[in-house]
Amino acid sequence: MSTDASTTDATPERPVALDSEADLDEFVQSHDRVLVDFYTEGCTLCASIEPVVGNVARAHEDLAVATINPRDDPSLIDRFAITSAPTLLLFEGGELVGRLADGFQGGDAIDAFLESPLD
Repeated sequence: MSTDASTTDATPERPVALDSEADLDEFVQSHDRVLVDFYTEGCTLCASIEPVVGNVARAHEDLAVATINPRDDPSLIDRFAITSAPTLLLFEGGELVGRLADGFQGGDAIDAFLESPLD
């Protein structure tokens, strides 16, 4: 993992870059609410959503945010059925409770998704 934030229960103020499925599992288990941005290198939509996800991380004190490139650990692609990037997954209490995979989303759309992840 790229930071020590996952080793504490403190919610990081900005997205944490993860490198593997093991890092993701540890991060999700270390925080009550987690938003994970699955991205790929060279994806313009992914690059566009990155600062939005950063703003969401700073705006929600109860939300830990992470980013991960599933191509770095292909088992993630099958496990979470990642078929497009960016894909945002929301975990609560270690359980996957929501998915947002509709391309670029602004802050308001992500905030709405966080409020009611199960449409």
